[in-house]
Amino acid sequence: MVIIDTHVLIWLLYDRNKLSERAMRTMREAEVCVSIASLWELSIKRSKGMIDLPHSIPQIANRCLEMGIEILGITPEHCQGIQKLPFFHKDPFDRMIVAQAIEEEMVLITCDEKIRLGYPMVTWLW
Repeated sequence: MVIIDTHVLIWLLYDRNKLSERAMRTMREAEVCVSIASLWELSIKRSKGMIDLPHSIPQIANRCLEMGIEILGITPEHCQGIQKLPFFHKDPFDRMIVAQAIEEEMVLITCDEKIRLGYPMVTWLW
């Protein structure tokens, strides 16, 4: 199973040309999930005018489910996992997604250099 970063979700839904071939191939072959933290992040960015999306957050969630993408909730174990991460990166959404990937033993699909360089304990691919 793989977990996709927020930007990967946006590109998967709206601009697949930005995704790497390896990421696309992996998402076709593996079970894919997205964190509820990604939907939360999109909601906040949308309310601040930082991102313009053609669908509402519930519509995006429905599209994910229609595509077979599981929406991963946040558990107390995920919250505990954040405490094990170095405080290299302050973005709470990225930190949660990294903690979920580690706690659930999933590969994280991301092109975010901060995540890839700052959290060597997470398995990622791009």
